Parts: sequence; C-alpha cells; structure tokens
Amino acid sequence: MGVRRIDVRLCNGCGICVEHCPMDVFRMDKETRKAFIKYVRDCQSCFLCVRECAEEAIDAVPLFERRMPLAW
Repeated sequence: MGVRRIDVRLCNGCGICVEHCPMDVFRMDKETRKAFIKYVRDCQSCFLCVRECAEEAIDAVPLFERRMPLAW
C-alpha cells in the first residue's frame, strides 16, 4: 500500500520526503544522493511525501494490499 516508487530521473535529492515522512519509510542513498524507499511496509498512505515533493518524483496509491501472515 502507499508509496510505490521514486523516479530517480526526477528526484533532485533534496530530502524533503525523508524529512516529512512520519513513518521513516525513506532514506538517502550516499552514492547517488537521491531518496530511495527503505521500509515500504511501514508506509501508512498519508501521502505527505507525494504532496511535499516539488519534483513530483514519488508515485503512491491509496489501495490496501492484503498480506499473508507469516508464522514465527
């Protein structure tokens, strides 16, 4: 659910998505200096990243995905 991908061609590496994400889903790549999705399962579909991204580089969907529970 939520964030799907970051278009690295559009991402300018500003880090606004990292700063605004309340669930800490994003990280900055040290080599490319661009954002990437680190914890996709933590996304709560708040769309703050999409709203704050000036470059419109983040794609997200409001659909809930059913996940199969795993045994411990």
